[in-house]
Amino acid sequence: MSSNNSDVPENANEECVGPQSEMAGKASSCAGCPNQSLCSSGATQGEDPAIEQIQQAMSIVKHKLLILSGKGGVGKSTFSTQLTLALGLSEKVLQRVRTAASSSNNSSNSNNTNNHHHMNNNISDDDDEDDAFEDESPTQVGILDIDLCGPSVPRMFGLEGQQLHQSNLGWSPAYYQDNVAVISIGFMLPNLDDPVIWRGPKKNGLIKQFLRDVYWGDYLDYLVIDTPPGTSDEHITVVQYLKNAGLDGAVIITTPQDVSCIDVRREISFCKKVGIPILGLVENMSGFVCPKCSHESFIFRPTSGGGEKLAKDTDIPFLGKIPLDPQVMHACETGKSILKEYPSSPASRALLEIVDKLKQPNM
Repeated sequence: MSSNNSDVPENANEECVGPQSEMAGKASSCAGCPNQSLCSSGATQGEDPAIEQIQQAMSIVKHKLLILSGKGGVGKSTFSTQLTLALGLSEKVLQRVRTAASSSNNSSNSNNTNNHHHMNNNISDDDDEDDAFEDESPTQVGILDIDLCGPSVPRMFGLEGQQLHQSNLGWSPAYYQDNVAVISIGFMLPNLDDPVIWRGPKKNGLIKQFLRDVYWGDYLDYLVIDTPPGTSDEHITVVQYLKNAGLDGAVIITTPQDVSCIDVRREISFCKKVGIPILGLVENMSGFVCPKCSHESFIFRPTSGGGEKLAKDTDIPFLGKIPLDPQVMHACETGKSILKEYPSSPASRALLEIVDKLKQPNM
């Protein structure tokens, strides 16, 4: 795997902190570097020219959504993947999902013991051949995976083994289907088991390239950006480059238990400090609905009110709760959209409501 890191000079020391860093020319790793005097003078710390370049590159993207979480393991990449696939579905398919979800909900409310609300009544490609292109203007969607040390997005789209290609237009994404494009460092790894052992400047350089040099086509309606957990270099970098490039805002993912909500409070504080609009909070793994009797059990019981109370306390929108559902896992393991494969499942109903909220003009 190789990456041209425009932040770090070619003749810099191996552990260069980057010329834009406050420690440039001052860190212990700068000793003996031929650029030390230049960096310590502050001349390298002007506005990064890539900011304007990225603004121009991102001008073809109508909506840019940042997916954040305070803690790992809350299903952030799962949500990012399923959100991307949902946004790429045609309105005709989404209407079929709404019909299936409504029917199953009515069946569940009537306590019909023979209801099929959790069965695999999928909307197949045979039912709706080339569904993304039945509309005159299909929704063009991209997902950018900047979880550089844990790139799971290729697996969740069933695209493992794909590679990125470069042309005179830039890097070409891998395509799940003609209107759903995927970019991830996972496509750059020679082997699936290879770790990414990079310091901050090299990570920042690759994120800059992804934002500036990927050719998404003539336009994108939505770009979903999947981030690692926490508030690390990747988050600071993407905010620096997208803050003035029309970033719609962040969707924050939590699970109900306090250990997750506490970390999410820090994520919310991060967004407010750096000026990122918060589109809303999603509580994932909210409960488990039995596929046989429809009884809901709370495996991760919210001892202090969970995500809904957290959203109220911090004055941000609450987008909804997505229950634990084995069918979500199956969809992600096989690179499928849960809305198409299991449109009547409780998780599909919850995801559809969240998607509809995010599509509203005032979001």
